[in-house]
Amino acid sequence: MNLSAYSDIQNFIDGEFQPTRSGNYIDNINPATLEVIGKIPDSNEKDVSEAVEAAKKAFAGWSVTPVEKRFQILNRIAGIIDEHLNELALAETTDNGKPLWLSKKVDIPRASANFRFFATGIMHFSSESHMMEDRAINYSLRQPIGIVGCISPWNLPLYLFTWKIAPALAAGNCVIAKPSEITPVTAYLLSHICREAGLPPGVLNIIHGTGNIAGEAVVKHPDVKAISFTGSTRAGERIASIAAPKFKKLSLELGGKNPNIIFADCNWEKMIKSSIQSSFSNQGEICLCGSRILVEESIYEKFRKEFVERTQQLRVGDPLEEHSQQGAIVSKMHFDKIMRCIDTARQEGGRILCGGKKMQPGRRCANGYFIEPTVIEGLGPGSQTNQEEIFGPVVTLQSFKTEEEALRLANASGYGLAATIWTQDISKANRVAAKVESGIIWVNCWLLRDLRTPFGGMKNSGVGREGGWEALRFFTEAKNICIEL
Repeated sequence: MNLSAYSDIQNFIDGEFQPTRSGNYIDNINPATLEVIGKIPDSNEKDVSEAVEAAKKAFAGWSVTPVEKRFQILNRIAGIIDEHLNELALAETTDNGKPLWLSKKVDIPRASANFRFFATGIMHFSSESHMMEDRAINYSLRQPIGIVGCISPWNLPLYLFTWKIAPALAAGNCVIAKPSEITPVTAYLLSHICREAGLPPGVLNIIHGTGNIAGEAVVKHPDVKAISFTGSTRAGERIASIAAPKFKKLSLELGGKNPNIIFADCNWEKMIKSSIQSSFSNQGEICLCGSRILVEESIYEKFRKEFVERTQQLRVGDPLEEHSQQGAIVSKMHFDKIMRCIDTARQEGGRILCGGKKMQPGRRCANGYFIEPTVIEGLGPGSQTNQEEIFGPVVTLQSFKTEEEALRLANASGYGLAATIWTQDISKANRVAAKVESGIIWVNCWLLRDLRTPFGGMKNSGVGREGGWEALRFFTEAKNICIEL
């Protein structure tokens, strides 16, 4: 299998590679160089319908395949991903613009971990029984839903694609999956891997195309019974408006405007180093990034000085160069959006402490989509800049005097995905964590992930939880059986 030949992407339907029925294709552009690296299918409802028919045929066999067999296949997929780490990482970086070392260290290893985790998890997934004294016994069955739709974003392409597909397949469902049209390559390579691993035809079908055509066709199809989506809150709202009236199961992991709460009694060196990471990792294109930095007033001046100095030292450049700490923004559309957000901050009276400009690294990346890491202060919690998700290398600074004020600032957002708290006082950490309106709280760390834990947000950050048993429960239907004794 040659994973380096990926310029001509095709849909993966019923175990075969197929051109789109529309005959239309979309240019796939390397955001670091603006080179057209290939074309992807601009699929529509005809492609989706064909994929659903294949999934319906496959479901009869896959749904009753013993869990040991499912484990073997999914574990084999994980192993093949590991074998092709370097090729997959290069494809991810070329497609997305992130540094190659990051793809090798985080994205691709996490993709194989997702398959391995849920392959193992389904072996231990159990149901419950309840005894009603000497009258009756109740026991529950957890059965696969049927055909499910998995729609993933462009920021962590294979990482989040597999985060949805693996539990759906492990639970016995057949999947219609649509990766982002901006970063389709590793999803296409995954279809090769699944075929080599022996996944039966029709169990996983991968459709390429835009969200408003191919994605909506997946959501609208009457035989797709559940939708798992990660992406913007705006797109999640659209999906919910289509799926909810049809009573489809929904898991929506949406945007974030996450507070990074820094108290004066923090471990300073660990905090400052992690705050740089949580602000600018993956070009700030992670829904978990701490984009609102809240600092206790007594250390605000010290923090601002050192944080800005360290931000200015970050090396932005060619994603293939080992020393580059930040790569290219994923697309022109997103680049333009981030630059507009920085302009909005200026218009609102924000002071740009560093960054705020387009970068031109030179050589092969002279025309790429690069933005300086940007730090802004002087804006209140109600400003547009502190309310809207920017999803780029842009953070704001705000100060607070008391624990209560820190909580007010932290919760002054329509989002509620994640938060980070820095303090050496464990009682304070517990108090604040309990009152912050976020689904994920990190104390004295960031992005430390245990795949067994529930993952998801509150408010406009989504509906439902992913990860661990939560994911396997989402992709199954519970049935209670009561037998009178």
